[in-house]
Amino acid sequence: MASVTTPAARIPLIAGNWKLNLDHLQAIAFVQKLAWSLKDASVDFDGIDVAVFPPFTDIRSVQTLVGADKLPIQYGGQDVSQHDSGAYTGEISGAFLAALDCRYVLVGHSERRTLHGETDEIVGAKAAAAVKHGLVPVICVGETADDLEKHGPSAVPVAQLRTILAALPAGSDIVVAYEPVWAIGSGQAATPDQAQQVAAPLRAVIAEALGDDVAAATRILYGGSVKSGNIAGFLREADIDGALVGGASLDIDEFSSIVRFQKHVGV
Repeated sequence: MASVTTPAARIPLIAGNWKLNLDHLQAIAFVQKLAWSLKDASVDFDGIDVAVFPPFTDIRSVQTLVGADKLPIQYGGQDVSQHDSGAYTGEISGAFLAALDCRYVLVGHSERRTLHGETDEIVGAKAAAAVKHGLVPVICVGETADDLEKHGPSAVPVAQLRTILAALPAGSDIVVAYEPVWAIGSGQAATPDQAQQVAAPLRAVIAEALGDDVAAATRILYGGSVKSGNIAGFLREADIDGALVGGASLDIDEFSSIVRFQKHVGV
């Protein structure tokens, strides 16, 4: 099982989900340019974690580049199987991702839920499989516009997370990504206050399920139309510790600017 960090080490995490974009050659070029851009900007990697989530066919190439050049970029898979091995065509085991030195894996992204019918129980099983193999699951939760109207801002994400965490052992190292479905790809992000109103009860659910120490150490990300112009507002909130970035993570200049959010935060 991956070990839990201490509360003092709740370092911001900026994660880029590439989705179905970039082949392995494009991935190599992108990660090289991203690392150069962040180095030129004198980013202090002791104070921020930067991760990319490439397609599965890219991960070996990213691993080789990051390892050979000792780049300060972390990476992970976009999904993981709940199964370790067997007759599951097209599935990717957590053991395979761990063998590629992945640090993270996304589970429960809204696109997996809507396009592949994944339930909270399936997401919980996937998160448990990730933890079993020493990966940190980035557990995605969020409400649709209909959910928001019917139940308010936090009811659905809280219920989703509660079910998922029930599948995890005590002390599990996780990241939670709050992604309101109505904001993803819409260009209309939630406000920082809206995101905080959901992040705070999500942290309470983590405390309830995994204990106060884990809740204090767990990073909660916001995702949904994140860009350089709004990232600072989210990171000012007490319970938001980073961002899961979609489309903007494919633009090196924009993603680099998001990583450098501290220059926008001010006092």
